[in-house]
Amino acid sequence: MTTSTRGAVKTPAVLVLEDGRVFRGRAYGAVGETFGEAVFSTGMTGYQETLTDPSYHRQVVVMTAPHVGNTGVNDEDMESKRIWVSGYVVRDPARVPSSWRSRRTLDEELAAQGVVGISGIDTRALTRHLRERGAMRVGIFSGDAVQDDAALLARVQEAPQMKGANLSAEVATTEPYIVPAIGEKKFTVAAVDLGIKGMTPHRMAERGIEVHVLPATATVEDVYAVNPDGVFFSNGPGDPATADHAVSVMQGVLERSTPLFGICFGNQILGRALGFGTYKLKYGHRGINQPVQDRTTGKVEVTAHNHGFAVDAPLDEVSETPFGRAEVSHVCLNDNVVEGLQLLDRPAFSVQYHPEAAAGPHDAAYLFDRFVSLMEGQRA
Repeated sequence: MTTSTRGAVKTPAVLVLEDGRVFRGRAYGAVGETFGEAVFSTGMTGYQETLTDPSYHRQVVVMTAPHVGNTGVNDEDMESKRIWVSGYVVRDPARVPSSWRSRRTLDEELAAQGVVGISGIDTRALTRHLRERGAMRVGIFSGDAVQDDAALLARVQEAPQMKGANLSAEVATTEPYIVPAIGEKKFTVAAVDLGIKGMTPHRMAERGIEVHVLPATATVEDVYAVNPDGVFFSNGPGDPATADHAVSVMQGVLERSTPLFGICFGNQILGRALGFGTYKLKYGHRGINQPVQDRTTGKVEVTAHNHGFAVDAPLDEVSETPFGRAEVSHVCLNDNVVEGLQLLDRPAFSVQYHPEAAAGPHDAAYLFDRFVSLMEGQRA
């Protein structure tokens, strides 16, 4: 929970990790207090898309790039209608933004949306700590919220953990809406919103798909009420072990053999729907520079990631599932984490990363074309 008011840039601030490590700096954005899971993002750019990604709900994001805010904030690069991070940590914030697209500074935007942050700390040391000890609970305190370290640590240790958190319904749309196809309409897709980013339905719309975005609470009947040619499950926050409803809906889609595509949280949902387990990564993958190999082609892609959980599936064998044979289609070259799944007997696949490239490289854009090919094949 964040409570905050706009404050002076020089206001002292304190960051306290649940293991007792303390960093002292200056308030950045709003002044007050906030709690969440401390994670780090390795992207050199794209901070506006990161901040507005619903998958970061209840997380305090540490930026490993030292200079943040250089291009200010514009009104075009938002991935949702608000900032979702619960806190923000930077080393050296830009004093003056330099971009013709900028409308306001990042500091002003964080303050306006009540996001408590801290600047002027050694983010390299903090990142190394999280790599060694793992993602953990954290609190940022500034202004009147600053107390003695022991009292702040006790409050951090009382905050909820990410493991076991069921968060999709907190970030998803509450009402269905439609993103129309750009140009000629070729297909209709039902997209289950578990924390969807705005660029994702846009990428489908570019390919002639009319996207019906449905709440996370949508039922199988709601999905098929739009008469879809394909079904999509989005990214989102929280622990996939809690997402029983989404798993049940996906199993209903698989039973009907409707072309299916999932990304990020949707990949974990597919894993569970097929009978695989999921587990929490030590510190996760977050950034726009993660190497992944597409095992179907052998090609290595530079990809955008934001996940702290992964699917526990065998890497080097075909698995028998209630819906036919399945295999791992993509793998992270840094640590061999499962980055994609595909069914061999039904038209369904998923990836753990973000092919919509907002922000990030465009290496994985072909996945949307692969989804189109599945729908074309089913129609034929």
